[in-house]
Amino acid sequence: MKIKFFTIPNLLTLGNLLCGSCAAIVLLTSGDFTTAFWLVVAAAVCDFFDGFAARLLGSASPIGLQLDSLADMVSFGLAPALALFCMYDAAPQRFDFSDAVTDAAQYVTLIVAAFSALRLAKFNIDDTQHTEFCGLPSPANGLLCLSLGMLAQDGCLPLTKVAVIAVAVATAYLLISPIRMFALKFKGFGWHGNELRYSFIAFAAVTAAVFTRYAVPTVILMYIIVSTVRWAFGLRKA
Repeated sequence: MKIKFFTIPNLLTLGNLLCGSCAAIVLLTSGDFTTAFWLVVAAAVCDFFDGFAARLLGSASPIGLQLDSLADMVSFGLAPALALFCMYDAAPQRFDFSDAVTDAAQYVTLIVAAFSALRLAKFNIDDTQHTEFCGLPSPANGLLCLSLGMLAQDGCLPLTKVAVIAVAVATAYLLISPIRMFALKFKGFGWHGNELRYSFIAFAAVTAAVFTRYAVPTVILMYIIVSTVRWAFGLRKA
């Protein structure tokens, strides 16, 4: 079987991977959450357009599918885990734990990387996630963790070490949770059938204009809440 490595979709996926790798390096070497955040944003843009390009050009391939998951693991699995790892290191300690316990607890943040791998593996074999997601999408989690880190570094969000651990555990659970979360995938551009998508995009635009630096975590938290309520009502009806 002849494999084409350097197609336009694959190059975009590699762009995703490189942006995520750079974000991880920036976090470990300089702890610059702002630069790391925008690198993850760039990775998310590449991640969106690689699939779009593959469908548009008719160049979807098995290697592209595998490459996409590998890139996502770095950009939206490792990078957010390292963001939480660095956030924990910089956060104040409000409880009188021993130094050994405090140091060991920092590594709990890496659970996000492990659960991101599970999330991506599940996505690859789950045929029910073409129109909606089961669990929090890893790009959304990556943007959430990096935006929280950026706010904490700027002094806009005081997080203690215990709070950082709570964020790590909560987001790790959401990644593999059974909650069905809606996807912003349009089958057409009409209002019918896309009411929730258009409404959420409008909400995101207003939030970005009003809350500026708090917009990303606000939008993602609202996405989680709306999806959870929608899923719960669906279960109740069933």
